[in-house]
Amino acid sequence: MSNLTLIYAHLATIVPAAFIGAYLLLRQKGTPGHRLLGKIYMILMMITAMITLFITAEVGPTLLNHFGFIHLFSLLVIYSVPAAYFAARAHNIKRHKFNMLGVYLGAVLIAGAFTFSPGRLMHTWFVL
Repeated sequence: MSNLTLIYAHLATIVPAAFIGAYLLLRQKGTPGHRLLGKIYMILMMITAMITLFITAEVGPTLLNHFGFIHLFSLLVIYSVPAAYFAARAHNIKRHKFNMLGVYLGAVLIAGAFTFSPGRLMHTWFVL
């Protein structure tokens, strides 16, 4: 599968996840709607993290001619999303909140901002 195909698949999961995550952060917690959207958000984030592991880094230094620094955010998601889920199931809301904030701030906002830096595809699409 080509990098471009993987990037489109990544965008198809991260864009709705970004909007759902923002909504969840701003709205009331613990409601049935929060729990349902939270599960959808977690699934989307796990899928997007898995997809990104197959996208070859084309900017900056790489490990094994494949992984770049931005792949560390994928690992953050792969660890933090299940940790947040199990924390919520155990009613450890403080840990759940910490993990979900980390995922949104790190993997959605910070990693998303990096995708607009020069040399990256999003920069060529949206930045003049």
